[in-house]
Amino acid sequence: MSKISRINSNEASKRLDDVSDDQQFYCKDGTTFKNIIELGKALVVMEDETFEHHTTRGGINDFSAWVKDVIGDDKLANEISKSSTQIEASEAVSQRIAFLQCKVIPDNIGGNYSQTTGIWL
Repeated sequence: MSKISRINSNEASKRLDDVSDDQQFYCKDGTTFKNIIELGKALVVMEDETFEHHTTRGGINDFSAWVKDVIGDDKLANEISKSSTQIEASEAVSQRIAFLQCKVIPDNIGGNYSQTTGIWL
């Protein structure tokens, strides 16, 4: 059974932030990205050959490995590894970004969000 962990505002911000230059992702086509927002944008415009190179070479999904090892987001890494197309991978990244951004907002606007009711108190 997988462990469920809650992500607070600080952790969400950390996962959305830029990584250091030495931890950037370097694509076969020369594109680099330093956060998951840039990864999501890159997946939309990436050539099929580049995507396939990073997802099928040696049975390792380079995008998933980078997200897990550098960004520290096991859930997103798992979703990317299950994606068989660029569109699926891009959608997984977009959904995760939206989720993380929602986690950052509460600390900035104040109030309490009830996960049970889905209402700001």
